[in-house]
Amino acid sequence: MFFWQIAIFSLFSAHKQVFMNRIENLNFTKYIVAIAFVSFILNFIFVQPFYSQSYTVKTLVIDAGHGGKDPGALGKRSYEKDIALKIALKLGEYIKENMPDVNIIYTRKTDIFVELDERADIANRNKADLFISLHMNSNVNKDPFGTSTYVMGMHKAEDNFDVAKRENTVIMYEKDYTLKYEGFDPESPESFIIFSLMQQQFLEQSLDFAGEIQKQFKVRAGRHDRGVHQAGILVLWKTGMPSVLVECGFISNPVEEKYLMTEYGQSIIASAIFRAFRDYKSQIDSKNNFKTGLPKNNVVRKTESSKKPTESNNSKTVEISETDIVYKIQVASSAKPFDPKHKYYKLFTDLEEIKIDNGYKYYTGSTYNYSKITALLSSVQKNISDAFIVAYKNGTKISVNEARKFQKK
Repeated sequence: MFFWQIAIFSLFSAHKQVFMNRIENLNFTKYIVAIAFVSFILNFIFVQPFYSQSYTVKTLVIDAGHGGKDPGALGKRSYEKDIALKIALKLGEYIKENMPDVNIIYTRKTDIFVELDERADIANRNKADLFISLHMNSNVNKDPFGTSTYVMGMHKAEDNFDVAKRENTVIMYEKDYTLKYEGFDPESPESFIIFSLMQQQFLEQSLDFAGEIQKQFKVRAGRHDRGVHQAGILVLWKTGMPSVLVECGFISNPVEEKYLMTEYGQSIIASAIFRAFRDYKSQIDSKNNFKTGLPKNNVVRKTESSKKPTESNNSKTVEISETDIVYKIQVASSAKPFDPKHKYYKLFTDLEEIKIDNGYKYYTGSTYNYSKITALLSSVQKNISDAFIVAYKNGTKISVNEARKFQKK
């Protein structure tokens, strides 16, 4: 925790009784606004420059929401706590198998009750770089369906506040919660004002990751995208790193509940979050590599085109030259996306998936250098004899001959 955060916490603690007595008073609002302004300025001066230069993802905490005596949302045939745990374990398994350099920590691996502050403390004690809390959504109306991802912030819609209230009322299962969370009322919007300030330095990273999750839910899992939202969720406020809370679907919707209860549905949801994490980490690592010094004639950018490409890239970060020509080796094509456990993910650590109109294609070895790609092809063909070279210009597939001509100009 940074020194300015400690100062604000101290200020809040010293005046907490005044805050509670004057919660409806205009002067309180002005006081909070002043604290918010000071917090923003200190964050901008001290935290953002340091954090943006040093951030990487080595340790991930996966939090399966609820558990034990707290069932979470109730479906017609299921409990939120059970589905969340199954998805959490699958997610961790996918990451462990495909990204062994990432240290994975679970807040729970069995059906036990873990207090909200302890979930955050687990992440803080282990100096985690990212925190993912998995949940199922619910509504009194059975019609709503789809996925959404939340980051810590002020509620901008009544629906967001409802989600925050539901997730935060977990504290009522805890002993002496009125003392432990003194000053926090899960039913009161005012309680979130101070709390939302503490996650501001991580907001950009949290939003980036949340966006990747929703993109994968829509593209990979084929789920209804309900978007990225900000809400005053207590478990996110307590964490000292970028954090998201994922609502994987509505168990109050009979059709979606049935899907979430299946092994297939849980695997698809987990693999979508895994892909989002993989792409997010790749982007972070690429930024760090760029800052530490890539060759001057190289740039790092996403192979996405403003025009509709022949094959739409799945936001994989690759190395390309000033001519915007990229060579890849195609190793497979499939009508359905590969499972994260597929042998090719172990064979090629940089395996890239590109969705096309009638299926998916898989590539390895993105580079602007034709000599490098031809040398790599010889190595790849020892395992996959029918692998071949393809070329892209500005994110659009072109023939290898065309690419060679562009580079010779």
